[in-house]
This record gives sequence, structure tokens and C-alpha cells, in this order.
Amino acid sequence: MTALGKLFRATAFRLALAILLLSAVGAGIVLTVIDWEVISVVDREISQTIDAEAKGLIDAFNTGGLDTLRALIEARKREPNASLYLLTNPIGEPLAGNVQQIPAEVLSRPGFLPIEYRANERGGRNRQALVGVYVLPYGLRLLIGHDLGDRGRIGAVMTRALALSLIFFAVLGALGALFVARRVLQRIDDINTSAHGIMAGDLTRRLPVSGSGDELDRLAEGLNEMLGRIAELMEGLREVSDNIAHDLRTPLTRLRNHAEAALAFGGDAASYRLALEKTIEESDALIKIFNALLLIARAEAGGDVGPPQLVDVGEAARSVAELYEPIAEEEGVALIVRVQGPLTVRGNRELIGQAIANLVDNSLKYGASNRGSADAEAKPDVVIAAERIGGSIVLTIADRGPGIAPADRARVLDRFVRLEGSRSRPGSGLGLSLAAAVARMHGGSVELEDNEPGLRVRLTLPAADPPALPAAPADLVMNDRNTR
Repeated sequence: MTALGKLFRATAFRLALAILLLSAVGAGIVLTVIDWEVISVVDREISQTIDAEAKGLIDAFNTGGLDTLRALIEARKREPNASLYLLTNPIGEPLAGNVQQIPAEVLSRPGFLPIEYRANERGGRNRQALVGVYVLPYGLRLLIGHDLGDRGRIGAVMTRALALSLIFFAVLGALGALFVARRVLQRIDDINTSAHGIMAGDLTRRLPVSGSGDELDRLAEGLNEMLGRIAELMEGLREVSDNIAHDLRTPLTRLRNHAEAALAFGGDAASYRLALEKTIEESDALIKIFNALLLIARAEAGGDVGPPQLVDVGEAARSVAELYEPIAEEEGVALIVRVQGPLTVRGNRELIGQAIANLVDNSLKYGASNRGSADAEAKPDVVIAAERIGGSIVLTIADRGPGIAPADRARVLDRFVRLEGSRSRPGSGLGLSLAAAVARMHGGSVELEDNEPGLRVRLTLPAADPPALPAAPADLVMNDRNTR
């Protein structure tokens, strides 16, 4: 298709032409109304002039009689641009005036009306006039009129104005349509070019934005945000693939080695049982990793996780604390829960509970690392606190472990990231990333802060209007041997 053909078939061009047509119709209606109003004004002025002149002639007739009226009409008809005059007897014969021929029925209809007449000039043609017919005593009829040539000239002027306006609108509209269509087509072609580049695999490209803030800019900005999110997901998928290939190689290798050792060296039933138990243990660890990956993928993809529910974050924190109480006791850590009032959010109960459990599990793993401090009687603690701040529910989990350096705090929220100090401990590096994915899914966030010493994790979720619930205990201390 040629460039001109694309231009004529463009929606913008057709829209501009439609606007042109509507504007032309509107201009025609306006000029027609103006023409009608102008003609009405002219007719009223003529009628008033005729009425005033007729009053003067009738007064002269009443004062001086028929001869005075005839003499006055004969004098006035000789003046330049004289009005039309006709005085007739009761049977319609002309007595005075400058009108040669009028329709017979005109004199029988007193009042104002437009007529065709012929002047007394030789070779005169029929012309239009607005006349007033007056009945005088003795059956006489007096006709006074004004030629409508001026009104015709005004109508011709208005007609020419209408025609010129329509031509002007047509030319201006066509030029405007071509300009708008060409500009829009250029921008759409630029967007098309960028889109083809993106489809070719260059996810770093973005749709061009002119900066005008129009609908095409808003569309391009929305699509650019979508492309940015797609690029993030694709990068995350690539990283997950790389991390799975790297981090799962070791447990899979151990799994194979256990089975191979059992087959190679043989032995009694106890040896085979031990090999199978190790195989099952490694398999369970792999299943946990894949389950965590599935949860993260479901949370980040925003998939269907069921209808949102009202979840009390404080109650979820207490439930997780009760679940981890035995582990905290084994680690020698005081697990403290502080909850203030009903803290309700709207979301998925299972995912929110899993996120809290992951954060508590991480804190218990690393929160016991200061047991070798100078104060041997000092007992490290993990504090789970939940409160409402403005329109958000903030859950804080603080430990007294080694903490995380500021440079690594953003990185540890990614999948399979394990810092050097944690590689000797069991885990897959998915706990924090799952919590961050669940927070994002619910419109919240996860932030890591310094607890001086230790790490403080803040899980922030949008608050929902909570139902009326009884006030929760202000301070609940678990796994504290000194209080039991």
C-alpha cells in the first residue's frame, strides 16, 4: 500500500473528515439562521417604514381630500429611490402611482404581503416587493411598497458567504486531516517498529513517547510498564533456571551417590535401610525446594489463589510462634510475640502464614549465634511484633544474630541467594524471596533493617477494615525458662 493510500485509510484522517462534515453542516445551519434573521429584520424595518408613510398619506387624504392625495403620490413617485405607490378606485382602476401591474387579488387583502409587480418603465421586468394595502373611505385602495432588491442582495451575500465558508472549511479540514493523520501514522509506525524489535527478542526496547501526554503517550507508557514487568519476569525466569541448575546439582548428586554407594558396596539390610533413609531425606529436601519455587511462581504471577479472605496477621503470628516454640527452645532462643489490637488484612491466609513462618524460621536459625557472648547468662531473643501504622499492617521480626550487610540486603531477597556465613547451615535460599513475593502479591513489601545487633525484617501489608474482635494480649513471651 502506498503512503497516500495509508493516509486516506487512516482512522485519524476519517475522523478529521467526519469532524469537517459536522462543522460544515453546523456552519451552514448557523449561516442559514443568520440569513433568515437578517431578512426578518429587513422586512420589519420595511413594514415600519411603509406603515409610517401610509399614515402620512392617509392624514393628507383626510385633510385635503382625493386631489391632495393624488398630487402627493405623484410628487413622491418622482423622487430618487421612490417607494411603490398605487391608488385605485372601488373597481380597481389606477388613479395615481408608479406600479403598472399587480395581481388582482392583492388589493382585496389589506395588510402586509410580498408580491410581484411591474414598474411603469418601458420594458420593465417583474420584481419582488413588500407592500401594505390600506382601505380608504369611499372604497378607495392605497398600496405602498418597497422593492426587495436590497433584501435579495443581502441573501446573495449570505449565500456567497455560506459557499465560501464551506469551501474554506473543506480546504482547512482536508489539510488538517492530512496533517493529523500523517502525524498519528508516523507515531504508530514508530510504535510498530519498536514492537517488531521487541518481538524479535530485544526486551530492552521500549515504545517511543512524545512527551505530549496524549492518549498515545498514555498507551505507550502503560505498555512500557508492562514490557518492563515482562522483562523482569523473563530475567527472573532465567535466573531461576540458572540457580536451579547450579543449586540443585549438589543435592541431586548426593542422592545419586547414596544410591550408587549402596549398590556398589552392598552390605546387610541395615546398610541398605540407611542408604534409603538418606535418599528419602534428600528427596524431601528437593520436594521442599520445588514447593517453595511453585509458591513463589504463583505469588509473583498473580495467579488464582482463591477469593481473598480477612486474615488477622496478629493471630497468624501467634500461630506460627506456637508452631516454632519447640524449635526455639532447642536453640535456646526466647521467642517473644507482641501484638496490638486486631490487625486484619485482605489476602490469602495460606501464603501469608507461609511468609511469616519463613521469616521466623530464618530468625531462629541465625538469632542464636550470639550465645557465645561475654554474658553467658544472656539469652538471645527473637521478637515478633505486629501493629497498625496508618493504613498498613506492619509485622516486624527481629533477631540478635550477625545481621546482613546493607550491600547484601536487596540481593538476599532473590531466589537461591545464600551469603557466605550461611552456607554451612541447612536451607535453600528461598525463604526471604518467598516472603517478598507474597508481600508483592498483596500490595505490600519486605524490608531488611539493622537491629543493632542482628537483623530486623519488616513485612508491610495494606490494612483492611477489621471486624470487631476482642483485644489481644499486649505481650506474650514464649520459650522463656525463667518464667516457667
